[in-house]
Amino acid sequence: MRISKKIQSIKPSATLAVSAKAMDLRAQGKEIISLSVGEPDFQTPDHIKQAAKDAIDQGFTRYTQVPGIPELRQAVADYFNNFYGTRAGIESTIVTNGGKQGLYNLFQTILDPGDKVIIPAPYWVSYPAMVQLASGEPVIAPTKAENDYKLKPGDLDALIDDKTRAIILNTPSNPTGCHYSPQELDELAAYCLDNNLFIISDEIYDQLIFEPAVPASLAKWWEKKPEMVAVVNGLAKSFSMTGWRVGFVLAHPDCVKGLSKIQSQSTSNICSIAQKAALAALTGPWDEVGEMRRAFARRRDIAMEIVLGWPEASCPKPDGAFYLFPDVSACYGKGAENSTELCTLMLEKAGVALVPGTAFGQDECIRISYAVDDKTLIKALEKVGQVLRTLIK
Repeated sequence: MRISKKIQSIKPSATLAVSAKAMDLRAQGKEIISLSVGEPDFQTPDHIKQAAKDAIDQGFTRYTQVPGIPELRQAVADYFNNFYGTRAGIESTIVTNGGKQGLYNLFQTILDPGDKVIIPAPYWVSYPAMVQLASGEPVIAPTKAENDYKLKPGDLDALIDDKTRAIILNTPSNPTGCHYSPQELDELAAYCLDNNLFIISDEIYDQLIFEPAVPASLAKWWEKKPEMVAVVNGLAKSFSMTGWRVGFVLAHPDCVKGLSKIQSQSTSNICSIAQKAALAALTGPWDEVGEMRRAFARRRDIAMEIVLGWPEASCPKPDGAFYLFPDVSACYGKGAENSTELCTLMLEKAGVALVPGTAFGQDECIRISYAVDDKTLIKALEKVGQVLRTLIK
């Protein structure tokens, strides 16, 4: 059948593709450890699950308002108010089918055909495709490992022209886990706004930041200039609610109306039951979020020690999320020519699923998710190291 050129130009998600291949190998009876998917291994906290059960029992199973039930939108506003000192109201919030839909709808709302969006690399795999699906043009801004893969304002000077509409920032980063300090983020935000760039801040990992690093958000910049800043967040990572598909956006009320318009014509409201669960998450106890954060920090340290023992590997120490992004390019040309071939080799020889760095715009690297228990993590990384040593000889 005839498929549109736009869809033909879009690649499927590399992380989900690796996960699917790992599941196929498991189905064949092979032992596969997956360090590929950005999904916490913890259970959703019990009080959140109970809220969903109560919603079902109470018959809360019908359509709701497209941008979310008012009490949940208020809880989203209160999240930013309580954590970042804003004075947001529900008119500036919308609840979406995961943070991913919030991002997708934002690009659809703010971009006209041919508008350019600056995307720092390494980047989350879906950013360029989302821009293209909105008829925009991704402009990749390379960063360096020695700078912890973080942009500095001067890095953007040569990339901005009269078609540059927006920039997307992600801190802590997927895939690197690197995180801007509040001062670094403020300096970058000020530069972007001075250059009339709309800023989309993807803060889905903002509750998974490891001491001594501290949270950094553009929520206060949204309050200063709401027509030029939007903040995207969600509950998937912080509350281990990936399958619940609950994201949210803080934006100018006019932008929220645009997001709601798109949502009304695509998915309508998000699941009513998930909304009640999300309300319990945002308004209930946060103890388990802290426990998950401490567990990820411990695993980060375990993984860093092993990875830095791999032959000729290098890796900045992440301050958040649950990823490492080591440079393993010294092993190329000795059984694997690039990150894709290396990850395929690891799946076949080590039985470990990783994601090639080329999916994130950095072919020298591979992404490791340490969202697994300590014992499994150690076993998997040691198996990868064994295969790398055979390549480096």
